Amino acid sequence: MTDAGKTPWLIQPDDFALYDALALLRASFRYMDARINPPSSIHNLTVEGMQAHCRGGGEIWAMGQPLFACIFLTPKANSLYLGKLAVKEGMRGRGICRTLVDHAASRAADLDLSALELETRVELTENHRVFSRLGFTIVSAGSHVGYDRPTDFLLRKPVNLSADS
Repeated sequence: MTDAGKTPWLIQPDDFALYDALALLRASFRYMDARINPPSSIHNLTVEGMQAHCRGGGEIWAMGQPLFACIFLTPKANSLYLGKLAVKEGMRGRGICRTLVDHAASRAADLDLSALELETRVELTENHRVFSRLGFTIVSAGSHVGYDRPTDFLLRKPVNLSADS
């Protein structure tokens, strides 16, 4: 992987790379279809929705050209929310997820936000393990509308806001 491939870059709302990110997300999330209920919100995601995310204060960061990883970041009141994190099959196991999470922590510190948060589905136990290794802990369970059982977990990781980080 080249140095350029190791550094996340910000996708702008009018960048054609949004189409590449959407294709990566759909391919990367496809395995969930047979495992989670309700279905993933990825099925409703569009380039227009991604543009609105970027124009509304959110960010989409990518790695590689051609693109092989991406993550959505959304500032909240006290945290930076990580969503739609994807790494292309065949590129997994190389520390790319960790690079994106570390980048998100840096962005959170830049924004003076004290934590990272993300949600993962209850059924996706491999995601629980990955994010646990990256310093996240489960802080609550939630349910999608119409479900009387937990369908997702909220995970949180503190961010070091000191100037020494």
